[in-house]
Amino acid sequence: MLLLNASGCLDALTAPDVAAQFDAFVTKTVTPEPRAGNPPVRIAETDLGMLNAIGLANPGRDAFLSETLPKLRTLGLPLWVSVGGFAAHEYAETCARLEDVTIELNLSCPNVDEAPESAAEIVRACREVTANPLYAKVSPHTWDMGETVRAVEEAGADGVSMVNTLRGVALDARLRTTLARGAGGYSGPALKPVALACVLAARRVTALPIVAMGGVQTGRDALELIACGATHVALGTVLFADVDAPSRVRDELVAEAHRAGFERPEDAFGVAVDAVAKLAN
Repeated sequence: MLLLNASGCLDALTAPDVAAQFDAFVTKTVTPEPRAGNPPVRIAETDLGMLNAIGLANPGRDAFLSETLPKLRTLGLPLWVSVGGFAAHEYAETCARLEDVTIELNLSCPNVDEAPESAAEIVRACREVTANPLYAKVSPHTWDMGETVRAVEEAGADGVSMVNTLRGVALDARLRTTLARGAGGYSGPALKPVALACVLAARRVTALPIVAMGGVQTGRDALELIACGATHVALGTVLFADVDAPSRVRDELVAEAHRAGFERPEDAFGVAVDAVAKLAN
């Protein structure tokens, strides 16, 4: 099992000591052209987490490839590059220029306009131009996660990442939206039941690796995702409050596995899936 950061929740170049606690580093989403992102206010705390409407702010593909990526390689960590775009060909053009990385296709950002093509069409376009491992990061805003996962698998995905943020709104004391954009992506502890449900549904239809994220604060949270079928686990919002979270969660995960009667965390893989399958039969 790998422990990763969720895309956009850690800058490895400014916090290399935090990044070093992970088994691999996932970059912020890269788009073809530079993006300033949405106007402020674009981050707001909630009672149980946070909202963000960053809007994929990044220096653009050319600057990332020539400046950022070479610096990230000096960290000595396996790299996952999050790729975004506003059309299938934009995703594919970026993927074609990446080498020796795992690619995570950001197919589900709630803070920008989406590409007109389906997730499967984007995956298929990228699969045609790259041999790098290709993960599809999918949205929790779907009634049938199994159908979505089957579609991206058939299109050539090597794995799936789930879940991205849920769309949410918070109001200030004057009953105005706290974010300038209005709605933003919600992340935090309350997202965990959604993530568990999505991972469970995905694992019931696929044997692909699943990177699970959403509300992970503790080792117990990570263990529950593994029990629902996660192959790997990513930390997101918790990193803003606890820079030692990766090491802490890793230690807690081992302890929680032992407490649940498993020698290793990996031994708990899919136990919730098996239990549901027995009930269904």
